[in-house]
Amino acid sequence: MDLTPFLNSLEGTTLDQVLISVAISGKVAIAMKGRFLLRSVCESFKDRTRIGCAVTDEVTCLSYLEREPYELLICTDYLEDGSGFELARKARAAQPGLRVVVLALGDVIPAQYVDAPWLEAVVAEADFIGDQRPLQAAVLAVMGHHSYRSPSLRSGTLPYLSCPRLTKREYEVLDLLASGLTDREIAESLVVSEETAKTYTKRLLKTLDVNNRLQAVLKGMRCGMVQL
Repeated sequence: MDLTPFLNSLEGTTLDQVLISVAISGKVAIAMKGRFLLRSVCESFKDRTRIGCAVTDEVTCLSYLEREPYELLICTDYLEDGSGFELARKARAAQPGLRVVVLALGDVIPAQYVDAPWLEAVVAEADFIGDQRPLQAAVLAVMGHHSYRSPSLRSGTLPYLSCPRLTKREYEVLDLLASGLTDREIAESLVVSEETAKTYTKRLLKTLDVNNRLQAVLKGMRCGMVQL
C-alpha cells in the first residue's frame, strides 16, 4: 500500500502528535506493517509535507529513497512485504546520512543485526504500549546522531502485560481500529453516530489502560485480540 499521494487528506491524530517537537528539516520516509500503523505514524506529524514516502512494503520504500535524499526513516520490523531491518540496511547503504528508527513489533533485534552500525535506534513494541515516549526519544536520539534502545531491549526483560476482558462491542471497535478506520467510518460500520463511535473508542482505551488508539491496537495484538 502506498499512502503517499493521500497524505493531505489525513485528519486527526492517533499518536497525540508525539513527534511534533522533533526538528526535522529534510524528507521523512515511513514504512509500516498495515494501513493502521502507517496512518497512525503519518498523522503524528503536524507538518506532513516532510513525509515523502508512506508505504507498507520494502521495495516501494526503497524506490522512493532512490529518487531523492531523505533525512529520517521510521519503519516496523515486519512489513506487508519484506523486512524492516533489511530495509534499514539497504536504505543506509544507499544514503549513509539517513537516520533510522525501527519499531520492533517482535520485541527483539535478530542476532544478525544486533551490532550492525547502521541500526541506530530500535523501540520494542512492548515499551511503546505502556509509554509512547520511547518512540519520541528514539527519534530525538538519531536526529542528534546518537543510538538508542528502548528499556526492554536494554534490560532483556519485557514489561508485565495485563490483558483485560473486552465486551463484544469493544472487540468490534478494536477490529475496526486495527483496520485503519476513522471515527466516521467506524460510526458507519456500527450504524451509530460519530459521537457515539468516539465514546466507544474512549471506553476501549480505558479498558485496555492505554493512552491512544495506536497503543490500543498494539496491545490488542500482544494479547491475541486482534491481528494486522
